Amino acid sequence: MNEVFDEFRSAIHSVWHRRWLALAVAWAVCVVGWLVVAMIPNTYEAKARIFVQLDDVLSEQIGIANSGQKEIERVRQTLVSAVNLEKVIRSTKLGETVQSQRDMEKAIAGLTEKVSVTSEEGSLFELSATAGRGDLSDAENAKLSQEVVQKLIDIFREENIAGNRGEVAETVVFLDQQLEERKKELEEAEQRRLAFEAENPELIGGSAALSGRLTAMRTEVRGVEADLAAAQSALAAINGQLSGTPRTVAGGAGAGGASGALAQARSELAGLQARGLTDSHPDVVATKKRIGLLEPQAAREGGGGGVANPAYTSLVSIRAEREANVQALMARKAALQSELSGVMASQASEPAVAAEANRISRDYEVLKEKYDEILQNREEMRLRGQVENERSSFRFEVIDPPTVPNAPAAPNRPILLIGVLLAGLAAGAGTAFAMGQLRSTFATTIKLERAMDLPVLGAISQVVNDAGRELRRRRQRQFYGASAALAGLCVILLAVDIFQRGTVA
Repeated sequence: MNEVFDEFRSAIHSVWHRRWLALAVAWAVCVVGWLVVAMIPNTYEAKARIFVQLDDVLSEQIGIANSGQKEIERVRQTLVSAVNLEKVIRSTKLGETVQSQRDMEKAIAGLTEKVSVTSEEGSLFELSATAGRGDLSDAENAKLSQEVVQKLIDIFREENIAGNRGEVAETVVFLDQQLEERKKELEEAEQRRLAFEAENPELIGGSAALSGRLTAMRTEVRGVEADLAAAQSALAAINGQLSGTPRTVAGGAGAGGASGALAQARSELAGLQARGLTDSHPDVVATKKRIGLLEPQAAREGGGGGVANPAYTSLVSIRAEREANVQALMARKAALQSELSGVMASQASEPAVAAEANRISRDYEVLKEKYDEILQNREEMRLRGQVENERSSFRFEVIDPPTVPNAPAAPNRPILLIGVLLAGLAAGAGTAFAMGQLRSTFATTIKLERAMDLPVLGAISQVVNDAGRELRRRRQRQFYGASAALAGLCVILLAVDIFQRGTVA
C-alpha cells in the first residue's frame, strides 16, 4: 500500500513540477475543442400529433368499413416517400439550393433521415422533423423544422380527404372505360358462339359441355340398366307364381276336399318360388311332397267343372303390366346407347371442330367473368364515393400543432463544453506526467534507491532566498490566475449558450 501511495505522490509531484506545461496543453486542447463545439450547428426538432378516426355506420352496412382505415395506413407508410418529400422540399427553404435532379435526390435522402412518422394507439400519429443547416441561423432552422412538420400535416390531410375522393372518381371513370371495351369484346365473342352453335348444335358448349353430356348419359344408361334388371326379376317372379297357380279351382263341396288342399299347396309353392327359394330348400321339398300326395286324392274325387281362379287372373294382369315395363326400359336403353354412340362418334370424327367449340366457349366464359368482375368493382367504387361524399364522418384533428422550438434538440452544448474542459485538464496532466517519465530524474529518495540499488543516506532541500520565494509566489499567482481564466472562459461559454437558447425566435 505504501508503494502505491509513493507512486501516486511521485506522479502528483511530477505533474505539479511541470504545471505550466500541463496548463498550456489544457489551454490549447480546450480552445481547439470549444472552437469545434462552437462550429457545430444547432439542430431544432418540431413535433406535432394528429388524431384520425373513421366511424361510418353506412360504410359498415355496405361492407366497406375498413376502406378508410386502410387508406390511412397506406398514407402513413407512404408519407415519407420520395414524391411527398419532394413536395416538402419545393415548398420550403430546403429547395433554395436545389438546382438539378441530383441535388433533389440528395436533399430527399437527407430529409428522409430527419423526418419520422409514428403511429400511437392506432388512430394517433406523431410527426417530427429536425433541421440543422449550417448556412441558416438558429431562428431559421427552428422555423424550418416547424414548416416541414406543417407541410407533412397538409399532405396528410390532402391525401386522406381531398385526394382520396378524387382518386375514387378517377377510378370509376377508368372502370367505365374498361367496361365499354370488355362489353364490345363480350358481344363479339357471343356472336361467334351463336354462329358456331347454329352450325354445330351437337357441339354446343365445347368439349367441357360434351364431356358433361357424356357423363350424364352414361349415368342415365346405368340407371336404366338397373331398373331393367329389377323389372326382369319381377317378371320372372310373377311367371313363377303363374306356373304354380291353377287356372280353375273346384267348385261346390269339392272345394273343401283334396282339390282345395291341392290348390292351396300349389299356391304356397308358387309363393316360395317367388321369394327366390330353390328346389333344394326344405320348405320347397316338403311342399312338393305334399302336392304329390294330394294329386291322386284330388283325381279320385273327380269333381265336376271348376270355376276360374281369381288369383290366376290377377297374376296374368300383373305379368302383362311388368312385361310392358320391361319392353319400355329396353327401348329407353337402346335409345340412350344410340345417342351416346352418336355423340362419341361425332366427337371422334371431328376433333378440330370440337377444339374450336372448346376455344369459343372458353373465350366467352373468360370474357364474361372479367366483365362481371369489373362491373362489381365499378359499383363498389361508385357506392364508396357516394358514402365518402355524403355520409362520411372522417374525423381529423391536430392534437398538438407544430410550434417553433425554443431550444435546440442537439447538440447538448453544456455537456460538450464541460467535457472539453475535463479533456483538456486530463490532456495537460497526462502530458506533464509523460514528460516526467521521459526525463531521468527522481522525485523521491525511494525511487533513487530502487534505481541505483544503493542505500541513500539523505536528501538536501533546495535553499531559496527571499527574492526566490517572492518570484515563486508571483508565479503561483500567475498559475492560479491562468487556471481560473480557463474555468471562467468555460463558464462564459456556458452563459452565452444559455443566452442564445433564450433568444431563439
